[in-house]
Amino acid sequence: MKLYKLNTHTRGCNKSYDADLVMNLKDHPNANVGDVVEIYAPDEENGTHLLLQITEFNGSCGRDVISIESGIANAFKMRPYSNVVMRIVNPADVALDSIEITFKDQYMGRSEMWRLKTYLTDTCVYVNKKIDYNDMQIRCQVYEMWSQGERVASGVITEDTKIVFRSSTSMVYLFLQMSSEMWDFDIHGDLYFEKAVNGFLTELFQKWRKLSCNHEVTIVLFSRTFYAAKSLDEFPEHMRDCLQQDYKGRFYEDFYRVAIQNERCDDWCTVLGQLRKLFTSYQATVLRYHERENMKIPPATNSSATQGNFLEVLNISLNTFEKHYLDRTFDRTGQLSVVITPGVGVFSVDRELTNITKQRIIDNGVGSDLVCVGEQPLHAVPLLKFHNKDTTLTSADDYSLPHWINLSFYSTNKKIAYSSFIPRIKLPLFGSQVTLHDVVVGEGEGEENERHFLSCNQSEYKHNSLFDYDAYDEQIFQPLPAQSTCSLQRIVRAKKTSVPSLETYAYRNNDWENLTPTQIPSMRRKMSDPDIHHGTSAMLAALQPDTTNLSESLASEKNSRRTIVSIAPIVRPGRALINPFDPSQVTIKLTSNRRRWTHIFPKGPTGVLIQQHHYQAVPAKTGQQRPLQQIQNNSQSGSNNNNEQEDYGCENGEQYDRVSSHSLLSKSASSQSFVMGDEKIDFFKRRQNSLMNALPANVPNLTATQAKSYLWGATGEQEWTPAITTGVDWKSLTIPACLPITTDYFPDKRSLNNDYVISDYTLLPDDVNHDYAQSRAVYRKPLSTEEVCKEIVSQRLAQGFQLIVVDEKPPSVGNCSSGSAVLPVKPPCEINKEYLLSIGRIFHKISLIGSVITVTGYRPRHPYPPINVDYRYRFHAPQHETYEISGVNFTTEKLENFNWNHMDLYICTRGDVDYPLMESLKYWRYRMYLLPRENIVNKIASCQRCDIFPDVTADNTREQVEDFVRLIEAVSKLKRQYARKARQHDTPRITEKHHNPINSPQQSINVRPKLENGRIPRIFPATDAVAAAGIAARDDQDDGFPVDIKFSPNATLAEIFEAMKHPVNGVGYFSQTQSLPSCTFVSYDALMWLKTRLNNGRHPLELLEAMRKERMICHASGDWKKPVVPGFVFYYVVQQDKNAKDYAPPLGDYSAFVNEWLEIEFQGCSFLWHDEPVTTPVPNFLRDSPAPQSWTETCSNKRVYRQSHLEIDVNQKSDRMEWGHVKHHTVLQPRFAFEIVVEWVTSSGPIVADLIGGWMRKANQFNFLVSVPADPMAEPFTKKSDPLRGPIFIPLCTTFLPNGAALFDEFPEDSRSDRMLFLQDAILAKFGFLPCVLEKKYSIGKDLPKEYQYVHCTGNMFALIRCATNNYQVESPILQEANVTRCVYGHTNNTNVPKKVGFLWAWNHMIPNKKWKAQTINNSADGELFQLKMLKDFREFCSNSDQRLSTFWSQSQELRRRAQKFENNNNNTDEVKVRA
Repeated sequence: MKLYKLNTHTRGCNKSYDADLVMNLKDHPNANVGDVVEIYAPDEENGTHLLLQITEFNGSCGRDVISIESGIANAFKMRPYSNVVMRIVNPADVALDSIEITFKDQYMGRSEMWRLKTYLTDTCVYVNKKIDYNDMQIRCQVYEMWSQGERVASGVITEDTKIVFRSSTSMVYLFLQMSSEMWDFDIHGDLYFEKAVNGFLTELFQKWRKLSCNHEVTIVLFSRTFYAAKSLDEFPEHMRDCLQQDYKGRFYEDFYRVAIQNERCDDWCTVLGQLRKLFTSYQATVLRYHERENMKIPPATNSSATQGNFLEVLNISLNTFEKHYLDRTFDRTGQLSVVITPGVGVFSVDRELTNITKQRIIDNGVGSDLVCVGEQPLHAVPLLKFHNKDTTLTSADDYSLPHWINLSFYSTNKKIAYSSFIPRIKLPLFGSQVTLHDVVVGEGEGEENERHFLSCNQSEYKHNSLFDYDAYDEQIFQPLPAQSTCSLQRIVRAKKTSVPSLETYAYRNNDWENLTPTQIPSMRRKMSDPDIHHGTSAMLAALQPDTTNLSESLASEKNSRRTIVSIAPIVRPGRALINPFDPSQVTIKLTSNRRRWTHIFPKGPTGVLIQQHHYQAVPAKTGQQRPLQQIQNNSQSGSNNNNEQEDYGCENGEQYDRVSSHSLLSKSASSQSFVMGDEKIDFFKRRQNSLMNALPANVPNLTATQAKSYLWGATGEQEWTPAITTGVDWKSLTIPACLPITTDYFPDKRSLNNDYVISDYTLLPDDVNHDYAQSRAVYRKPLSTEEVCKEIVSQRLAQGFQLIVVDEKPPSVGNCSSGSAVLPVKPPCEINKEYLLSIGRIFHKISLIGSVITVTGYRPRHPYPPINVDYRYRFHAPQHETYEISGVNFTTEKLENFNWNHMDLYICTRGDVDYPLMESLKYWRYRMYLLPRENIVNKIASCQRCDIFPDVTADNTREQVEDFVRLIEAVSKLKRQYARKARQHDTPRITEKHHNPINSPQQSINVRPKLENGRIPRIFPATDAVAAAGIAARDDQDDGFPVDIKFSPNATLAEIFEAMKHPVNGVGYFSQTQSLPSCTFVSYDALMWLKTRLNNGRHPLELLEAMRKERMICHASGDWKKPVVPGFVFYYVVQQDKNAKDYAPPLGDYSAFVNEWLEIEFQGCSFLWHDEPVTTPVPNFLRDSPAPQSWTETCSNKRVYRQSHLEIDVNQKSDRMEWGHVKHHTVLQPRFAFEIVVEWVTSSGPIVADLIGGWMRKANQFNFLVSVPADPMAEPFTKKSDPLRGPIFIPLCTTFLPNGAALFDEFPEDSRSDRMLFLQDAILAKFGFLPCVLEKKYSIGKDLPKEYQYVHCTGNMFALIRCATNNYQVESPILQEANVTRCVYGHTNNTNVPKKVGFLWAWNHMIPNKKWKAQTINNSADGELFQLKMLKDFREFCSNSDQRLSTFWSQSQELRRRAQKFENNNNNTDEVKVRA
């Protein structure tokens, strides 16, 4: 065994030592770059072995010496200068089964994950290795690795390695269920709330801090309140809006208290105090919420955890999560929903809502964790018990064990001095303690029976000697014989019991009909848990409802508005039943849903996927296996309906065992995952291999017919036994896993033919590209066929599909160049690549053969009917004053309707206008507003009031417009660059007033980065100055152009035109670029150039238009009909030498031109290029004829937005063709927000982030870009918004005039509603809000309320004002409008009630939290946040405190009087002149 001397080096210090491992080639003549070596200390052969990959050889290393990076040496405790063994190993022997990679503060889409997986294949990794994938600008780190059933410290990633991506910066929703148990005490004497907050949350936050997680967190307290009432008439009018009724006819209302909304903190422990404060008043506030004086209200009670709104909470978070593509941020990835409950994991639920929740959670790939702080029961959990309307004795309760919820049980480390026993049941209350609460939540017929049921004979519990419980239990849970004819039958044991049990009595006498609930209590058995209401038959529900039964239940309930209640299942003979006390009795057929998340779990020592927070207390007995025939019988009887209702009935009938349960191995093996000896493991592996080899070679070994697995658990491979203790899955709660990009289920041939509709289409990218590339304004290299194929797969991954990988690859695979998910079916010579993908019950096969791509889609023949649940609730968001009503719809999305053909053609044609991005394609977008930069916070700090605008803001419109032009040049990849000679020729004198540092030569070096390839510099050829006729020399530089000339008053158009064309002193042109003609300039530059050279009052815009009419200049597309528009609009000089070497003609196609170039008109700033008379500013709301609110109203046919193509990878970093689109306002108006939206599907998150970051730096001088949400106001009942976000209503006092006079009395009545809007507009302007121009929501013609939206100049808050005609009343055209009006503005549906006038105020949750909190007002007493100070001050102003509102009114009236006086004086002067 050869020993080597170990040296260490630091990477980066020496170029020749820049790898993890440096060694001398002479020592290893047989070694090659890429080989993997194993290094370990000779005396620790069984210790930690380090694996490294040879990336380079170095001759300067010395003989018999190796050098490894010092950080790695320290981590693996390898001492420098010690002797080590090093040998080359076969990568297959050290291959990893799975690896976990963590990343932080970045957005990594699923297609980027796939590319990263490909990049990492065949590389060697070790714990904590930092990975930099520069092509995609991704940074991540290795967290944990598994190989052959155990954790390892290093290994090689192969094609079969499952890569799990975990994000330290996710969007996390923490829901605390404030059910009645929160006020109960646990076994240690703590309140369950204390256990949840002081225990679980404290520990969670500490772990976040330790792992330096930076999650974006929302914390919500939620509960359900039941009202003891028989009918709606018992409720006063104000309570009826939000009441819902459950399947028993009980009235209830759901409450949500948002404590923290979208926040990030370094230390979350400060939040715990806030939660404790909320807890003290929560129950009283919610239960007494509706109390009014002299009004009787039905008594309210808080529900138990079982009866609570558990599924509703998950759906509320899903409504936000599924819109992740709308408000994309680039500093987080991943979504996690955590429900913390004081219960034990049992919930009484509606079947319909369960189906929706399950399908949405699985399809959206959202992690959902349930943390119980109650004691773990002795049956399998989580357990969903379906509502059962049928209260007769024979009706069986139906249960489900959801695999899509990751369950944790939190227990404190406290010890009881006298006992180490931890009870796992809660004893039921005795009769004397039965309260109204029990009556409300109990089961049975009528209150009396319920009381009787719950207070059943206490002697039953006390005298154990009278009752043989063991015999009773054994008989109750007897496994059902496969051939039984009625699922209610049980084999009756012959053991004698001192008290006849209910079931034996009933079966013997066949006398079910005569039994009534009142006879039962004396014989009723003790319940294991008060929250589980067993049917008296103790019979557990059937696994799957019949197809006909299901459709009947749907049809019969179609008309009901509320959640549909399921009908009791019809009992069918011979069906397997779910028994929560022994769920392993039932094995279920596999579906893709069951395997969606399984690739995040490592394989345990037995080869079975394990969840690391499940602990096996004692080894399970191995001798109790059921006969093989019985398993098969059960599974066959359960799989008659194949794939149809398997998912729909939500009985989790989608589980799987890699070695199918027919092998009889997994039952014993998985239950002993931590206690088994080596021999058994070997035996297991041998059996597993032989089983797999026996499968046909050309089909995946997981086929729908053969794969079965356990009902319980997220993996479906661990058997549940009462000895399994569930701990807390801290890993999932601290660094949640993203949905894996691979899965392993594909239906077999029979199932594909019977249950699926097959459709296919072919793509010929080369032909398509040939046609489209020619018609483009700017030629771009089309995608190759292989790139198109890869992009098609990427898009499916991005929309939630998973690549299907097959464990045992057929031998033929080796011959073809296969991708990572290959399943060849045809001869290998023909196929290049084939990918299988799936989501839910939809499968896609994408095959590339030569230059043809074939897309084959398999969708279910019998899709699930669409379900829609209408849900009403009350929520209280931060800074709101009360619980507001809202409503939301929960629906399952029909994934089979996604238009993949359109998407694939969009990719083929490289985003051509023929295939635009549609809303249904769920493309990503990042929305921004460009706002003027003003340092407001300090100014507000100095004057302690916030209505200081526009007094403190300088009019720097000129600088802002210049800045804007530079930003659009950057977006268009155009750049200004002045020739040096021109600069030296004129020494600029910059006046203080218009100081523009960007244009001064010294500054331009610092601010402008070096010119990149493919950019367009603006050029001034350095030739000698030639002065045209009538031109006088000057050396003033006021506009950034060299000024050598001033026109005489009678200069002709031709002379001015010649001067404009002048190569040094004329308007600067852009250098040659594709699709722009030579000598192109923008109209804004020409106007500013003319302004400084005209001194006789001639209008620059009129001169340019005259030049166009004389055919001297023309729009750069070559369209003569386009008049000259001031702004960033391209024009070119027509009269130029057509034979010149660099002459380029215009495109001649206006629509193609605007698809490539951004053109923006400037309005409201004509004073920059033409002096205008100054008028006395009369507030708009007091003018005789008010000016329109925005530019959209002055030009009715103008489009608000225009869209252009956008090249995204400007720095040429990506190995992928990346492009997108930019949507922007068509008009820039000073003191208005300018909107820019980046839209993409074929781009990588980090590359888009890089592009936008560059823009933000460009716009940084006098403007800034701020990210804004797609739906800033998030009004109740709107589809796209977060259901737990809502605007704050701030009423405006309108009765401040003396003697109660009405506002605007002196004006005509029909103008008053508009004037009220303009008054609100003026108030918002005083507080620094800028108007945002939006597209009209509705078609014209409806008398709908006018509404205007505003954003604060800091970007932190939004405001909205809304008003209709007719004395500010809304005749609500639709339900939604009525609800918004009622909820937010506080009106009723009665339109005769005068509408409250006011503002809606909302926060911008897209601004990073740390920036938000950085804006504190320094000299305020408590370091008050600027945003909260603004809200408080705005409220005070609107309520007229300190007479501020009436003072503002008086000042405005004074301005009006002065203006009228000034006008009268002018008129009198004119009259005198006329007389004279």
